[in-house]
Amino acid sequence: MRRPAFTIRGLARDDRGIAAVEFGIIVVPLMIVLLGALDLGYQSYVRAQLQGVLNDVARTATVENPNFSGYTGASIEDRIENAIKERVNNIARRATYTVEQSSFYEFSGVGNAEKLLTDYNGNGAYDTGDCFEDINNNGAFDTDAGDAGRGGADDVVYYEVTITMPRLVPVATLIGVPQNYTITARTAVRNQPFADQAIPPTVCA
Repeated sequence: MRRPAFTIRGLARDDRGIAAVEFGIIVVPLMIVLLGALDLGYQSYVRAQLQGVLNDVARTATVENPNFSGYTGASIEDRIENAIKERVNNIARRATYTVEQSSFYEFSGVGNAEKLLTDYNGNGAYDTGDCFEDINNNGAFDTDAGDAGRGGADDVVYYEVTITMPRLVPVATLIGVPQNYTITARTAVRNQPFADQAIPPTVCA
């Protein structure tokens, strides 16, 4: 049987295999979108779980003698940190942790300098001779009013946990994002009034 002669016009009308060609064109951007969506979904899941664990651990730590007997550590602060790590490790693969715990006299002190009680020249900043509440009792004015640790009765405790972990799927080189997630969770709670709250001393230096 004689085959028909090859012509440019015939080739232009030939649509055999067009679906495979179209799929080959769109498969790469489609996979990037799907992997990116999966990556963002997993990151959001880890963030939500980290925040939930932090909130739960922080509430548990508000009592006078919190029960963290199932976790190792020489101090309550160490056991709080290990409780967060062990509970998040179930979902966070090969993560490294930075856990900060600091206490304040009141919620308004979080993220702020120690409170000025006098401001003789009215410039809104501490100058030598001004009086201030020495929250961390170190005799010096600090731009961060927090004291290390979980504080005492009725104190406000601020927690900040940052985890760094590899991405779930290898999209970093495809869409130009970092190789690792960096996820941060924060919360502030007030300890229960199991005793009288320590009043910070006034320092005039």
